[in-house]
Amino acid sequence: MSYFDLSPDLTWEDLAVRAAVHKFAAEVMRPIAHDLDRMSPDEVVAEGSPLYDFYRQAYGLGYHKAFFPAELGGPGFSPRQKLIALEEMGWGSFGLSVALGVASFPFYFLLASGNETLIQRYTLPYLACADGSIRGCWGITEPNHGSDVIQFGEAFFSEPGRKADVRAFRDGEEWVIRGQKSAWVSGATVATHCLLHVQLDESKGLAGGGVCIVPLDLPGVKKGRPLDKLGQRDLNQGELFFDEVRIPADHMLVGPDQYEGTVQAILAVANTCMGAWATGLARAALDESLSWVKDRVQGGKPLIEHYSMKQRIFTLFRRVELSRQMARAAGGLNLDNPTPFVEYSLAAKVSCTELAFANAHDAVQIFGGSGLSREYPVEKLFRDARAAMIEDGNNEVLARKGGLVVGETYPRVSRGRPAAD
Repeated sequence: MSYFDLSPDLTWEDLAVRAAVHKFAAEVMRPIAHDLDRMSPDEVVAEGSPLYDFYRQAYGLGYHKAFFPAELGGPGFSPRQKLIALEEMGWGSFGLSVALGVASFPFYFLLASGNETLIQRYTLPYLACADGSIRGCWGITEPNHGSDVIQFGEAFFSEPGRKADVRAFRDGEEWVIRGQKSAWVSGATVATHCLLHVQLDESKGLAGGGVCIVPLDLPGVKKGRPLDKLGQRDLNQGELFFDEVRIPADHMLVGPDQYEGTVQAILAVANTCMGAWATGLARAALDESLSWVKDRVQGGKPLIEHYSMKQRIFTLFRRVELSRQMARAAGGLNLDNPTPFVEYSLAAKVSCTELAFANAHDAVQIFGGSGLSREYPVEKLFRDARAAMIEDGNNEVLARKGGLVVGETYPRVSRGRPAAD
């Protein structure tokens, strides 16, 4: 389904990106996500699972490097084209979108770090991978520290002696890693590499963190069982354990002095992606609902001919457009921006996931009893949207984080324009 979407200046290149990714979403992502949703978590990651067929096809088309520049073999997408692609993938499957997005995390972060040695060792092989066999994950959340780990500015965050669940200690020319990441690490049990957050300086509390890259085939790394959960069952998630895991010193990319800015930058990109994927999910709920009300006859006529149903469909449409504009505005500001305004990405994630959930909820209601049946996709959309309001940071905690940033920085001075009096 195509709409004007309040962007009359879309180029032919923009439209071509949308058409190509939509075809992939419809023909590959939707069917595979449907099958994975009905499997157990162990079956999802077992040899021969459709999950690996998804990776193979996505990598074969180069979608794993959508955020990478053309000079490294990426498509050279503009920020808007990235958001268009993300939205179409979110329409296909929110869970598989996250799986593909997080697969690039360690390698994209290395590129941003400028560490040429590690870029050559890890990022370039990832970009050249066409079979989906090299996959990353983002190890930040912990058993005892969920959304705690992003709460810079809160008093508890810098309390001396507050221990993280994963810590690293310097030993000569190596770092030694000990501890456990929680079961919510997306892609963990099928990943080959991890962008890992660790505590380096306990005297600074959780603020004494660092970020490193860890190949997951090193001695001492263990993966837990894949998580069994309500929504996004097509997204593998699971625990990671580190028992005296040793990495070279240059694999520690960020120390406590740069940790806050690094986390802010990661949040700015990750939450913008969440907003775009949620827009796609909201649109999927609208598409399914509109198709249903045109075909379903009640009271002697199609549902769409009932007065109240026209209002309900328009509400779904309105939410999609609100979500899209929020995601695109935040993405246009923050994607490819070395000093992003994280509060806008937080606002996009919170707003867009809430709008997606509202659309999925209303779609179930519009379908009536059929909306509760696994025969129709709106039941899965509802579960996936519910998960998205906790994923990548609980929405209430992200709102608190955003309020802290706004309170500290408002009014902003942006792009050379003076702030209003």
